[in-house]
Formats: sequence, C-alpha cells, structure tokens
Amino acid sequence: MAHRDSGSLRPVIGVALVAALGGLLFGYDTGVISGALLTIESDFGLTPLSSGVVVSSILVGAMIGAAGAGNLADRHGRRPVLVTAAAIFTLGAAMASFAPSAAILTAARVVLGLGIGVASNLVPVFIAEIAPPLYRGRLVGLNQLMITLGIVLAYVSNYALEHVNHSWRWMFGIAAVPAVLFGAGMLAMPESPRWLALRGHTERARAALTRLRGPDDPAAVEAELAEAATRAGDTAERTARKNRWRALTSRSVRPVIVAGVGLQILGQASGVNTVIYYAPKIFESSGLGSSSSILATVGVGVVNLVMTPVGMVTVDRIGRTKLLALGAFTMTLALAGLAAALAAGGQHSSVAWLAVAFVILFIAAVATTLNVVVFIIPSELYPLRIRGTAMSATMFSNWTMNFLVSLTFLTLLDTLGGAGTFTLYAAVCALLTVFALRCVPETRGKSLEQIEQELLTK
Repeated sequence: MAHRDSGSLRPVIGVALVAALGGLLFGYDTGVISGALLTIESDFGLTPLSSGVVVSSILVGAMIGAAGAGNLADRHGRRPVLVTAAAIFTLGAAMASFAPSAAILTAARVVLGLGIGVASNLVPVFIAEIAPPLYRGRLVGLNQLMITLGIVLAYVSNYALEHVNHSWRWMFGIAAVPAVLFGAGMLAMPESPRWLALRGHTERARAALTRLRGPDDPAAVEAELAEAATRAGDTAERTARKNRWRALTSRSVRPVIVAGVGLQILGQASGVNTVIYYAPKIFESSGLGSSSSILATVGVGVVNLVMTPVGMVTVDRIGRTKLLALGAFTMTLALAGLAAALAAGGQHSSVAWLAVAFVILFIAAVATTLNVVVFIIPSELYPLRIRGTAMSATMFSNWTMNFLVSLTFLTLLDTLGGAGTFTLYAAVCALLTVFALRCVPETRGKSLEQIEQELLTK
C-alpha cells in the first residue's frame, strides 16, 4: 500500500482528534477525584468507607458502560453511540457539580463511569476503522495520549481551584465543556465506513471514505471499499451477526479473544494503575516525606504524558507484538528493582530516590508500550461483524480487573509489604512478556480486512 502524504492524512487526523476527546474525558474524570476528594470529605463528612465508595463507583459505571456499548455500536453504528457517550459525560458532570449529597455524587460518578466505559470501548474501534493501515497504530494511540493529557489537566485544575470555595464542584463541572465539544464534534463526523459497508449502505460508505481519504484518489477509495464490502457480504458473516455473543466462543474467533482479553487482564494485573492511584503512598513507604512524595508523583504524571507520543511513533515502526514484549520485559526489571529498593529501604534517602527512579522507569515503559497497544491490538484483531461486541467483552475485563487490583492493593501492601507486593506484580509482567510473544499476532501495516482473513485462515 502506498504511503499517504501529510495533506491526504489531514481529514482522518481531524476526525481522530475529535473522537479522541472521549479519551480526554476518560482521563480527566478518572484523575480529578484525587484533588477533589479532600474537600468532598469536608463538605459531606465522609468516612473512609464512604470515601472509597465515591472513588470506586466510577469503575462500576465503566464496567457497565463497556459491557453494553459494543452491542449497541454493532447494531446502530459507532457515531450515534459516541454522541450518546458525550451526553452521558455532560449529564454526569452536571450531576456531580450540583450534587447535594454524597449519595447523589456517587450516582453522578456512576454516570461518568458509563461514559468512560463507552469511550474506552468505542473510541479505539472508531479510529481504527477510519485509519489507513500504515498510520493506524499512531492514530489509535491518540486516544491514549488524550487520556494522559486529561489526567494532567485534572491535576492542573485541582491545583488551580484548590482555594476556591467548594472547589470540587468546579473541578467536576468544567468537564461539561469538553463533553459538549465532543458531542457536537461527533455529530459533524462521518460514520465508520466499515460499519456502513457491513450494514449494506454502500453509497454512504463510499462518501465517508472519500471524505476521509480525499477526492484525489478515487481508485484507492474503491479498492478499500471493495475489500470492506467483501468481508461484509459473506454469508457466514451475516449469520454470525445475529448471534454476536455466541460468536465470541467460536473456534475461529477464540484465539483473538484470548489475545485481546488476556492482554487486558495481565496488563491490569501488572499493577500499572496502582502506581497511578497510590504513587504518594508508595513513595512514602520507600522513605520519602510527604512533600517529596507529592513532587515525585507530579513527575510520574509528566513522564506518562511525555513518553506516550514516543510509543505512538514507535508502534507503527517495530510492530505491536515486539513493542509489547519489550515493554513488559522492562516493566519486569523496573518492578523487581522497586521491590529490592523497598526491601532495603528503611529511611535512607538515597535508596528512597532509587525507588522513585524505578517507578519512573516503570511508568516510562508502560507509557511507551502497554498503554499504547492495549487499545490498538483488540481494535485491530476482532472480525468486523462482532468487533463492537468483542470490544465490550475486552473492556469489561479491563475495568473489572482494574477494580479488583485497585481494591486489593492496600491489602497486599499490608500483608506482603512493598517488596512482596511488587515482586508479585513483577512476576505478572514476566508472564505478560511470554504471553505477548506466544499469543498476540502482529498486525502492523495490514488492513483490517487482511488481518481478519489471515486469522480466519489460520
């Protein structure tokens, strides 16, 4: 396939950026609670238990949203479900901003979680289906870049609004602005041409592809449309669409489901989000003071943001499988080093800062590898006929594992200590390295239809 110049890429980049606003909202709404919680606890007199309920309720909503979004998107299209997600984000921001009680705030967080679950499911799928094969990895990676940007913006808003009365209301409320922009932008975007072809809307699919690829190469548009239409027109494909959930267990689909779902489970079980959620506590346990721990946590956020574009550029050059395996191996070394530093720690500042260095290495590896491919790989592997439904199963497993790991981290830390806990996570990362090399097919540079045909043939 010929390389496209930067001019012909502009339309698809614009559409991908609008869709990736869903990732920005994902990051902001998960990150904002870290600064908002202190004043929420003061305003509502929360106990540790009720604070935990407020924080974790967003994960419950995300599980529900991820589980339901795919089937809706396979039936009604990607764009209308993403527009609905924007409306959910707006409603959740308004509910949280004006919440009169902890119970209403918890309900608002569940609503925001619904939006996050839908966005985590469909934004990667939508971008993958509109992107040219040579640039698909970095374009889908825009979603992860916007997630990390959203987290940083949440930290910035927490700091900027810290001394405002009832600051948490403003922290939640300003998220309505990008939510409205996301919804308005998606209304102006084309539907996924591959979904249109799947549903038999050939002329609309042609118009969408022409808008995305530009009018200068109609032959390339027709070739891409014909490839998509061939897969959509297959009788077995049409039959399978009637039983999408049952199709996930078929022999032809099972290997890619194992690859996609296994990646989510092992990726979350590696402890990546425990470092994001509990970085200050980890640093304090290594011997740093409170102020130094907060400063080191800011460094974690900056490294996460800065290193994500490195992974976006790399993923289309060396491939998904090699990048994931290299990252998982580096994560293994970093967590083993962190465990050793915590075991030797005490209150020696040099050892404490060594622990910080290992955490930074871990986050850099995660940002450039795992966090980039975790959405790209499943969005490319699954057959078109069940892609949305398969992504529902995949992201449901992601959010469920996220919830379980977050729920058990402090207990593990108390039971095993820092050294034992991160040794356990290092072992999971080692397992992820082997899993990447043995179970995850390479998809770099291939059209979605080529990937599907190759996997079905195997």
